[in-house]
Amino acid sequence: VVQGLSLNQALSLGFANNAELQAQREQVAAALDELQSALGTYWPRILTLANGSTGQSSISANTPLANDTWGLGPQFAPNGLMGANNQPVNGTFYSPAGGLYYQNNSTTTGSAGLQLDYALLDFARTPAVQAARARLRQERNRYANQLRQLQLQISEAYYQLQQADQTVRIFDAAVRNDLLILRDALDLKQAGLVPRLDVLRRRSIEASNQESLIQALADRAIARRRLAVVLNLPPEINPSASDPIALQARWPLNLEQSLLAAYKGNPELEAILATRDALAQRQQATAAALLPRLSLFASGGASSSNAAVSNISVSGGGCCGSTLIPNSTTNSWDWSIGLTITWLLFDAGTTSGEARALAKQQAATIQQY
Repeated sequence: VVQGLSLNQALSLGFANNAELQAQREQVAAALDELQSALGTYWPRILTLANGSTGQSSISANTPLANDTWGLGPQFAPNGLMGANNQPVNGTFYSPAGGLYYQNNSTTTGSAGLQLDYALLDFARTPAVQAARARLRQERNRYANQLRQLQLQISEAYYQLQQADQTVRIFDAAVRNDLLILRDALDLKQAGLVPRLDVLRRRSIEASNQESLIQALADRAIARRRLAVVLNLPPEINPSASDPIALQARWPLNLEQSLLAAYKGNPELEAILATRDALAQRQQATAAALLPRLSLFASGGASSSNAAVSNISVSGGGCCGSTLIPNSTTNSWDWSIGLTITWLLFDAGTTSGEARALAKQQAATIQQY
């Protein structure tokens, strides 16, 4: 299928179908997201915290010896207290020898709260944002440079196809003209007006032009496929140039003006400058890690727990004088606010070395420029 395209249509198709250009668009979008992420460091961070748990534990206690030998008073002595019927009873905390106590504890807890963190003083924050801005400019200029290069490739391929079309027209006209002259030469030979050598000469010229026409058709097919490859068209479609041939205006600039125009607003050079700025800002952000950092923190929350006791049993007279609470619920609330200052005093030159490496990369980028 031969499809006619104007230069503007070819440029539109090339910009839409080029995979490298689409990949660079994603790089620009990623750089924009990084900038938005860096700008978020100027705002506080608010976190919500919540947890819950449940579990069970078993407690078993045994007293091999009685605890009435320490002289701790009637609460630890056998028959140390008087009961309601005026009969002596064991002390509340008395445990006879061989007494055993066992119980199961089931506990359920839950807590929730909010936490706020805000960097009041961070010398690395602003350079990091500026580095992200520079990287965004870098990726945008790279995209503009790729767009410019692709436009040049498409335009050159289109003009080459136009030239191939015109070459085919020229040799096609030459072949048709040769056929007319050859027919006249044959008529004259039959009339005996020209020798046979003239007919052979005209056949040779016609064959040479036929060969040139075949070569021109092949060159046009190659030019069509070259443009199709640049436009990333399906293999079953062959483009053709539909724009008419027109002479371009004379170049209005002299050599010096052309050089200055090539440097002015050049996206390739602007991308290098943006790379240099990004490296400079990253160097400052890295060096700022050696400076103090002041942060504000605040948090508040509540927690609740429930404990249930079950499967209680005693033997051998019991032990341990435990106070039994079958079920208990505990609630608590808390809040806190404060300041945190961090200052890196020693890291064996890791941070300073990284900053020097970024400075060297910046110097190399300046040389590239």
